[in-house]
Amino acid sequence: MLKLVNARFFAHTAGRMSRPTIALFDIDGTLIVTGGTGRRSVNRAFQKLHGRADACDTFGFDGMTDRLIARTGLEAIGVEASPEAIDTWLAEYLIALSDEVSRADGARFRLLPGMQQAIAAALAADMAVGLGTGNVREGARIKLERVGVHHYFRFGGFGCDAEARPAVIRLGAERGAAQLGVPLGECRVVVIGDTPRDVHAAQSIGAECIAVATGSYSAEQLRASGARHTFADFSEPSALSALLPDS
Repeated sequence: MLKLVNARFFAHTAGRMSRPTIALFDIDGTLIVTGGTGRRSVNRAFQKLHGRADACDTFGFDGMTDRLIARTGLEAIGVEASPEAIDTWLAEYLIALSDEVSRADGARFRLLPGMQQAIAAALAADMAVGLGTGNVREGARIKLERVGVHHYFRFGGFGCDAEARPAVIRLGAERGAAQLGVPLGECRVVVIGDTPRDVHAAQSIGAECIAVATGSYSAEQLRASGARHTFADFSEPSALSALLPDS
């Protein structure tokens, strides 16, 4: 259960949104850190299927969808990245991920600062609270159940929906609008992420982006990429105000 550590703030913001608002949270590097479980799971899947744990050693995963990671890794080792090959790899990856997450050190696999409060504040303000993530749906569940917040996200755009992140974010926004029961064009959409890919995906659909420097990119890099707001992490005092502006 979320700790409403700032109940007066949440009570003040509840119901004050004059425009229907959708919040789409990225997972890795934004909501949580995982202590390397994702990359270990990726390497295990490539080792099991292709005997190549090094398939993804030449690139980072920041902002990539799981399907794009699979495609890039397969192509790097000279394997045709057919839809069937990608699906087979994803199934093996999820087996490895479930095992890695179950054994992860809780000190390294955790919610990032301020995110518990951000989720609670958005829910209290009657926002549609969902995910905008490169993780496939089942991978998102595995990771977020470990930190006890998966059930708060009733919809989202996922890496199983599309390889391109802008398409993922658009689908998440459309699902959020459907939850609110209003056309997407009438909604304010806020993407919360930690990479320039998050920023660019938000911009591609006319959404705002709140960027947090809790992943591989600095606040300066995220600001330069076009983020509307940048914070070291979501515990900064003005972060909730950026998520929940005055009506």
